[in-house]
Amino acid sequence: MSQSGIHEIAIIGGGPAGLAAAIAAREAGARDIVILEREKELGGILNQCIHNGFGLHTFQEELTGPEYAARYIRQVKDLGIPYLLSTTVVDLRREEDHVAVTSVSRRDGLLQTRARAVVLAMGCRERPRGALNIPGTRPAGIFSAGTAQRLVNLEGYLPGRRVVILGSGDIGLIMARRMTLEGAKVLCVAEIQPYSGGLKRNIVQCLQDYGIPLKLSHTVVDIRGKERVSGVTIAQVDQNLKPIPGTEEDFDCDTLLLSVGLLPENELSKAVGVELAPATGGPRVNESLETNIPGVFACGNVLHVHDLVDYVSEEAANAGRCAARFAAGTLSGGGREIPLAPAGAVRYTVPAGVDPVRMDGEAVVRFRVGRNMRKAVVTVLAEEPGQEPRTLLRRKRPVMAPGEMEQIALKKEWLTGDETKITVEAREEDA
Repeated sequence: MSQSGIHEIAIIGGGPAGLAAAIAAREAGARDIVILEREKELGGILNQCIHNGFGLHTFQEELTGPEYAARYIRQVKDLGIPYLLSTTVVDLRREEDHVAVTSVSRRDGLLQTRARAVVLAMGCRERPRGALNIPGTRPAGIFSAGTAQRLVNLEGYLPGRRVVILGSGDIGLIMARRMTLEGAKVLCVAEIQPYSGGLKRNIVQCLQDYGIPLKLSHTVVDIRGKERVSGVTIAQVDQNLKPIPGTEEDFDCDTLLLSVGLLPENELSKAVGVELAPATGGPRVNESLETNIPGVFACGNVLHVHDLVDYVSEEAANAGRCAARFAAGTLSGGGREIPLAPAGAVRYTVPAGVDPVRMDGEAVVRFRVGRNMRKAVVTVLAEEPGQEPRTLLRRKRPVMAPGEMEQIALKKEWLTGDETKITVEAREEDA
């Protein structure tokens, strides 16, 4: 720590985002970095993701989650970056020349960490049953897919033998295969939307390869059982996602897994005044991944839920570099932030705005669409006062899906600084 007692950077979260941010910050010149992690070991959610499919973009080879995490953990240790485990951050606030981070741990009690810059990398959490309003009793045997994954992969417990899964997010799809491999019978995966929320490869490898039916536009309308789940009823839904009478189908099962969406873990962010984006539930950030609180950056699933951990690492590395520049006093604006506006099927963009003066060559803009699309076209338009919108980029995409994140590179040389808005639009060619 510096003589003033102020770290250069504090990183909240020791998962894939926090690790990548710490390594990139060190490589960018920051010498005094500390990672605060609430679990008893580094690696985050990857520790329970024992399936392969990680690292194809980052390392050009297929790794399991623990193997992917281990490579970053090794780099953190080799670089001598300190970290505090079993340490939960409960508050942070911007003070004169630093951010004060308050945390608690069983070993050290109440801790106060001061840093010139802070990177939020707390990840995400699963949406619980209480948010779904499913009628029926409340017996044992109802688990979130992530909890079931932890029980099977880390604790060595099989949650049940006859399983219905509600929701087709990637964790639910992967757990359909995992439960099958452990000897359970997965009766079906029900998805309320007319499309799956998971990657196409997971639909093929985890459901189709094992003969597990995927029922789109279906949801659970009843849960039966007193002490333990004894069955569930699913029904087809209409275009307003309301159950259609007469389409009910009963399944005798002892377990219901919920894979109904992930939410960025932003209770801490919200409590300290970080502005959140309604579409993502994560912080609103600029091209440097900086929030509305100066010196507080966000990356990974706390910012918006990703489909690939490789993109988490890439985004987090950018946040780490920008935090290092802020701590060193070299991340200055001076220009004007141009808002990015989603249009067509685009639900949101990250970042939500860019300042060309701060841009270092280009800014990666990530987004998701709200429906399945074929023969789509992504167009980026810049608007300036008194002029027709100017096309910055036009790209054809044969297929686009809500479960897969898209990205474009917005180049600094394309911008004059006089733009009032940049629109990112996705439409089908015949639309």
